[in-house]
Amino acid sequence: MNGRVLIETCEKMVVPKIGIVDTMFARYDMAKDVITVFEEFTGRITYERYTVPGIKDLPVAALKLIEERGCDLVIALGMPGPKTYDKMSAQVASTMIGQCQLMTRKHVIEVFVHEDEGKDDRHLKAIMKDRATKHAYNAIYLLLDPSWLTKRAGQGIRQGHEDAGPVNA
Repeated sequence: MNGRVLIETCEKMVVPKIGIVDTMFARYDMAKDVITVFEEFTGRITYERYTVPGIKDLPVAALKLIEERGCDLVIALGMPGPKTYDKMSAQVASTMIGQCQLMTRKHVIEVFVHEDEGKDDRHLKAIMKDRATKHAYNAIYLLLDPSWLTKRAGQGIRQGHEDAGPVNA
């Protein structure tokens, strides 16, 4: 391939754009962990961050990132509190995120960490960091190399906790 053909090929390549939507309500900035991963892929992806007040604002923000800002995929980061109404709000947000995916036919990776998942703040932070980081890689591979995920199917891989491993029956 000569240099001119290579330049024309590169000009035609579309670099995927990933949206990151997070909330002020969360007690830890998971978007920073996602961005750290995305920066490893500079030139292969772009990203845009959009912060909203709370978890029920995530679905419309994801929709705006896809429809108005041209994102190919969105990561929705949220931290529901421990009370019953917090869990209900998370369920509503989750349902509407699913609706957003169906409407746009694009993935919105829901990365929720419930405040009562951790034994203490240190454990909770570790869960949030692990889940956000691993889902950032999931987002990249969904767009750039879906076979990477297929190779890991059925392995009990977890985000936020230790892997469960495959069933050995």
